[in-house]
Amino acid sequence: MAELRPHELRRRTKMGRVVSNKMQKTVVVAVESMREHRLYGRNVRRTTKFKAHDEDNRCQVGDVVVIAESKPISKEKRWVVREIVKETIGPGLEVMAEEPEVAAITAPESAADEEDES
Repeated sequence: MAELRPHELRRRTKMGRVVSNKMQKTVVVAVESMREHRLYGRNVRRTTKFKAHDEDNRCQVGDVVVIAESKPISKEKRWVVREIVKETIGPGLEVMAEEPEVAAITAPESAADEEDES
């Protein structure tokens, strides 16, 4: 990813989940927020959808992304995808974007020692 300039670091950011990537270079990101109801005092979950610019079409449905404010790109697009926090591999499968892939899991050493002793 390219280095961010100082004015890009000051921009507002939001974290949300990609709910649609059917457009070219555009994704729809749902951002959830919790607010307290004015009268009843209960916590209310609000979901707002933002259209964000995805230059390389890398985002898939289900990815968790950070979007940043930008100048107007189109009629409804005023956000850009800054980074992908969690990528989805398939339905229900997630992997952290920064972590390297983990090697295959092997059996613990103690189980192998027990078989040798018998």
